[in-house]
Amino acid sequence: MPGAVMESGLSSLLSVSIDFETSHLFFPRIIHWIMAGLFALILVTKVAPFMAAVKRGERTMPILGEARDNFRFFGTLVLIAAYFYFMAVVGDMFPYTGYGFLLVSMAFVLLMSLLYLHDWTKKALTIVVVNAIVAPSLAWFVLAKLFTITLP
Repeated sequence: MPGAVMESGLSSLLSVSIDFETSHLFFPRIIHWIMAGLFALILVTKVAPFMAAVKRGERTMPILGEARDNFRFFGTLVLIAAYFYFMAVVGDMFPYTGYGFLLVSMAFVLLMSLLYLHDWTKKALTIVVVNAIVAPSLAWFVLAKLFTITLP
């Protein structure tokens, strides 16, 4: 009989039971703890010395008291909000095709590039337009066609 006790103890040690209702949370929990640890490490190694230098007067806080390009700053915020809003609107017009992502991303990349373009030359505008067409098209093709990921 001692062999049976030993065998059941060993088999219970080697058996695996999976709770399928919570098993999908295993890796996200690990990633959250890793990210929290990295955040703490950044705070200790980068932010604390920077704040100490600000307190001593050796450095200044970025953004505070500096001039800001309000047109580009608020233009970026508006474009980002419009991007997410119109992606849903256009995506509902072409359900399960990814055309909402494709068309709205093309417009977003074009407008964002034009917003930050300093030299409006024919060459620069050509590059902006080609990039606004090619980059979202490539992303759409890879995600929607190769990996069959449903896009808005």
